[in-house]
Amino acid sequence: MVELAGKIGFIVGERYRNIVVGGDTRISTNTIKQALFNGIQASGSICQDAGLIPTPTLAYAARHFDAGIMITASHNPPQYNGLKFWHSDGAAFDDREEREIEFMVSSFDEPSFKRTGVPQQYHNAVNEHIDRILNGFSGSLENLRVVIDCGGGAGSVITPRLLYKMGIKPVQLYCEPSGVFPRPSEPTDANLTALKQKVIETKARVGLSHDGDADRLVVVTESGDVVSGDKLLIILAQHMMVKKIVTTVDASMVIEESGLTVHRTRVGDSAVSAELKKTQGEFGGEPCGAWIFPKLSYCPDGINAAAIIAVIAGGGQSLSKLAAEIPSYPIIRGSVKYDPTKDMASIENSLMAFDPIGIDRTDGIKLKLNSGWLLVRPSGTEPLMRLTVEAQGEHTAKNIYEKAMALIVK
Repeated sequence: MVELAGKIGFIVGERYRNIVVGGDTRISTNTIKQALFNGIQASGSICQDAGLIPTPTLAYAARHFDAGIMITASHNPPQYNGLKFWHSDGAAFDDREEREIEFMVSSFDEPSFKRTGVPQQYHNAVNEHIDRILNGFSGSLENLRVVIDCGGGAGSVITPRLLYKMGIKPVQLYCEPSGVFPRPSEPTDANLTALKQKVIETKARVGLSHDGDADRLVVVTESGDVVSGDKLLIILAQHMMVKKIVTTVDASMVIEESGLTVHRTRVGDSAVSAELKKTQGEFGGEPCGAWIFPKLSYCPDGINAAAIIAVIAGGGQSLSKLAAEIPSYPIIRGSVKYDPTKDMASIENSLMAFDPIGIDRTDGIKLKLNSGWLLVRPSGTEPLMRLTVEAQGEHTAKNIYEKAMALIVK
């Protein structure tokens, strides 16, 4: 990874003159960062070190630069690490740009060093991000009790500070930066046991949780229940009085039923971001907890989402009640091994046994059925077919899922 980072630094440095770099809390981050600096400076470009910061904070800082590079593996375990690339508007490099970098790395020759030295420090990223989030916020939430769980990740350096500036004295859980993470980094229901217990123990109005680089936010209600991502998408949109949103093909059908106009993209926050930029949309996100606010940045921002949820909770609204008012349908997710020589056309032909009332090929094959929907899409990393089913009843969802599994392996 270190050698790769040096090559990528040189390649990106040849395209962008002034680059800001940040990183999360992982043990390998600083070593990778130094290699990245070496490559950027070898290209003759200038780089500045924003230090330990979350991904959305780095993406917001990128507006002062030609590009930004974040060293993180996001919600993945601490032994992994990687690079995320950002344009000055906070939009991620698209698939074409990433493929170009990959191609250039594969044919990379040792560079001649055009510049060496120590990168400049960029100290303002966290304060600027906080100030932008608080722009327009007035009053104080001093009576609001909040538990914030940063999971030992990069959110530790900003979200507690942000909440304090909103008048809140948050109960902090795992808010010391850690290279190994005190809980699994992905903020799923199963990984948030301590947060749920702390919310109940402290009688907090809400619990907030981030992944390793704080581009995600997952919310726990005052009763200790995790709000599903589909419902949180609706709650955020309704609070912001947004009528049109962008989300992915695997999000719940309850979003349309809530009265929102929905445009769906392939799975992945970069796809949501690209569509928001293309359509000049106001809000979008994924049920995993990635929420995008284009007026601030095209990068998913779990920190800004945390501030909005605090305002909602501080306004006297019960998150439990808001979530309960939104219907929910059973969703089953899974995967099955399949013959990779079998193309999607033949799989689609097999799935016609469902007699669908509509087909969406945005990302794999999504069948609209009378009682729900079925999404079948290949894994990008394994010989697996991913299946997602949502239906109006548990029994119906299970039948659809089992029938789809049988048709795919047939």
